[in-house]
Amino acid sequence: MRVFPLVTAVAVTLVLYLAIMERDALLGFAGVMTDELQEQSDADTPEAPRVRVLAQRSVAQPVATTVVLRGRTEAMRQVEIRSETSGLIVSDPLRRGASVQAGDRLCEVAPGVRKAALDEAQARMTEAEINFRAASGLSESGFATDVRLANARAALQSAQAGVDRAVEEMARLVMHAPFDGILETDTAELGSLLQPGALCATLIQLDPIKLVGYATEAQVDRLEHDAPAGARLASGREVMGTVSFIARSADAQTRTFRVDVTIPNPDGRIRDGQSADIIVQAQDQTGHLLPSSALTLNDTGELGLRLVDDAGLVSFAPAQILRDSAEGIWLAGLPDEIGAITVGQEFTREGARVHVTWDDNAQEQQ
Repeated sequence: MRVFPLVTAVAVTLVLYLAIMERDALLGFAGVMTDELQEQSDADTPEAPRVRVLAQRSVAQPVATTVVLRGRTEAMRQVEIRSETSGLIVSDPLRRGASVQAGDRLCEVAPGVRKAALDEAQARMTEAEINFRAASGLSESGFATDVRLANARAALQSAQAGVDRAVEEMARLVMHAPFDGILETDTAELGSLLQPGALCATLIQLDPIKLVGYATEAQVDRLEHDAPAGARLASGREVMGTVSFIARSADAQTRTFRVDVTIPNPDGRIRDGQSADIIVQAQDQTGHLLPSSALTLNDTGELGLRLVDDAGLVSFAPAQILRDSAEGIWLAGLPDEIGAITVGQEFTREGARVHVTWDDNAQEQQ
């Protein structure tokens, strides 16, 4: 009698018995639980206590945002008035700081022989006019050729050009203020010799005056022409104006965009080159006003809020800071309606369920 086949038959019978009649016990022994056992085990296991948090409901509101720029004051106009001719100054000098009106005389050069040159040009003009009239009359009577008439006309035009040059040269003797302003330098001294291109005076206009700041690439899209703006000067004086210019091209070195703000300066107390902190009202955005303590970081280091719904399910939403205020911090980049965890957000995580207490007082204040 062979023993091996008999042992094999007994082993197979035992395996079939365990697989069919004792399946649950066998799987439990092997560490695998059936769905029924899992459900029964979950039902028997007590639920872990939920973290208690304080949350605040918030609805997005319009927010008036600002852009802060560091800059300086700059004269609206500044020009160096220079001589176009040579000669001795015959006018008394005006001292720096003097106010002048457009058209006022600043420097005058001695005419020298220019007056005689003008008289000579006018005499040649008179002679050319007489010759042209004579040639024209003879031409009409048939006693002069067209060539003689053309020569007379050319002589007349040449004489007229000579007069114009002499008059222009006389006009260059006096240098006038091109606009209302203040002298930044003394005018040329009496008796000094000016050559073409020599400086007569430097004139600046301080009313109105400009504030010049530089906006970054992130700031410039939020600025608009004619937007209200204010500034605090280094002296502590506060002024108001409007944006008059936003550069379309960035500075090649700093990658910033020039922004000009025009402000009135009737008393001239604001000087060219003063440092200023400029605040420009930017385009309105929508945001949520929440306590700054509600901000937190997720596992990847993003700044934002932990949100919770009515069922207590926690999620995370990145947020962008618009501005700070005495009531809290304004945040953008969030849904229009949110429930933000303001206390206890550090003790929970995304996907967890918490026990929520809603802060109704904060909702009424909004």
